[in-house]
Amino acid sequence: MNILFITANRLGDAVLSTGVLGALIERHPSARFTVACGPLAAPLFNTIPQVVSIIEMVKRPGHGHWWSLWTKTFGTQWDLIVDLRNTAISRLLRRRSLKVFKGLRPRQHMVEGLAALLHADPMDAAPRLWLDSDSLEQVAAAVPRQIPLLALAPGAHGFGKRWPSERYAALATRLLAQDGLLPGGKLVVLGAAGEHEQAAPVIASLPEDRVIDLVGRTDPLLAAAWLARADLYVGNDSGLTHLAAAAGTPTLALFGPGLPARYRPWGRSATYLIARDDPNRTIDMCKIDDMLALAEMEKLSVDQVVEAASKLYALGCAA
Repeated sequence: MNILFITANRLGDAVLSTGVLGALIERHPSARFTVACGPLAAPLFNTIPQVVSIIEMVKRPGHGHWWSLWTKTFGTQWDLIVDLRNTAISRLLRRRSLKVFKGLRPRQHMVEGLAALLHADPMDAAPRLWLDSDSLEQVAAAVPRQIPLLALAPGAHGFGKRWPSERYAALATRLLAQDGLLPGGKLVVLGAAGEHEQAAPVIASLPEDRVIDLVGRTDPLLAAAWLARADLYVGNDSGLTHLAAAAGTPTLALFGPGLPARYRPWGRSATYLIARDDPNRTIDMCKIDDMLALAEMEKLSVDQVVEAASKLYALGCAA
């Protein structure tokens, strides 16, 4: 049985789709899966035994990446195509069955919408990761288990979604102080290659021997291994935040202008904090004006985030 799974270019959306892929694998354990996704997300699928091929969708002018996908897939008779991008290409391929994701209802979470495509329980379609032993061993060798580890990711796609770096620095100092939540712990800072400016104040907030700077130095699998090792993660509405939640780490997402009803991290140990939540809002302010969006982010104080992180950590310790 051949199944084509077309998922997202961006890391966060790809992470949210991993649960649907996992549910498909459980239904069809002997099937051969081909995954089409963006280059950044591709490592997430490399370690899945049932995935026999990954087609990296590098954006090209004139939608050339979609025609490239067609040339690589038109020769196969697909038993099932699951198209989470609602593309014309999936309609042009030979297939016995086609499932196309056409969007969300108001205030429906992405995981709930994807699960509905398969008529699955959203809990069965929760994001999941297939971590590789090399990455896990690398992390274990770097930080002994008895040392508390705080993970922070101060970056995000679009500056309107970024809580100020100076506040992340203050947060790290307070949580890792001797009278803080993780006394004697270390800080690992994660981010994409272009996020050094946002990360710099956070990295400088503690002595060098207590900070692990991984900004621009990991792929998603290695980042996930670090996140799985962390005792607590705090980040913006970003792909790394979804990765942390999928890894099972106590995860606190900071929202200002976004839509947590749709894009909050999904997991038993994940929650979010938002300065002003309007349950009727269906438009992300980042789509309108980044400065208005940033003003919403700045309404979140360090005290509020410390309190929310402490409650989340206490729940994790009690579980």
